[in-house]
Amino acid sequence: MSEAMHVQWFPGHMAKTRRLMAANLKLVDIVVELTDARIPWSSRNPEIDRIVGKKPRVMLLNKSDYADPAETERWLNFYRKKGIAAISCDCRSGRGVKNLLPAVREVLAGKIAQWNEKGMVGRPIRMMIVGIPNVGKSSLINRLSGTRSAKVEDRPGVTRGKQWVTLEAGVELLDMPGVLWPKFEDKKAGERLAFIGSVKDDILDVEYLAMRLLETLRADYTPALAERYKLPEETVAETPSYELLQAIARKRGMLLSGNEVNTERCAIMLLDEFRSGAMGRMTLEKVR
Repeated sequence: MSEAMHVQWFPGHMAKTRRLMAANLKLVDIVVELTDARIPWSSRNPEIDRIVGKKPRVMLLNKSDYADPAETERWLNFYRKKGIAAISCDCRSGRGVKNLLPAVREVLAGKIAQWNEKGMVGRPIRMMIVGIPNVGKSSLINRLSGTRSAKVEDRPGVTRGKQWVTLEAGVELLDMPGVLWPKFEDKKAGERLAFIGSVKDDILDVEYLAMRLLETLRADYTPALAERYKLPEETVAETPSYELLQAIARKRGMLLSGNEVNTERCAIMLLDEFRSGAMGRMTLEKVR
């Protein structure tokens, strides 16, 4: 893996974000943690468990329209067996988002009953939304609030600072900045985050990244890759990754002068097609 994946990730900013999250936890009743359904493990900040502690939580596996549905179901069961409410959704299309607030109310049913007994009927539920960059927090808030209240861009790190968003349904959302840990201790986690676009492409070698993506995907999805890029399954399964990148570039007509293949253009295309779900529904991490 390239050295770019081991750089420090703005440690001062990350430490400030962690302090901000910890300080604001006392203001909320529940934490909604977003992950990417294609990499449910690597798209979690490893410090969130420690910071959140025993605060009630709902796990939201976003972008599940791009993930392998059978694997997503296994991940949901994994969290539920741990006693953590978990739902899948796709914030871009809106599918499954309507299930979030009922899940939140179910988790907080005992607390809501206590509020009602104390005469605090109608007290708004306050929840914090957390997640690493590019997992879809802004899209979720926009879906829940029905407005363009949070800026949505398909690149990491556009949400700045914290903001409260009031919903008509008596729920107040606290949006937190995306937090990515200061450095990637786990090489594979860093790669997978780069595959989904949580690491800025301009600091990475895109051809290397696309080759690693092909190597990762063909372990479970050789038939889908073969069909998508009109290549024999044997070629996809056995060809060295750089030669496979070249073969895909030729199939797509990505040629330079002198009939040389444009592997950089092909690499960018492959990453875009994976991130957009054009390759098919694929999950890179199975339940451990």
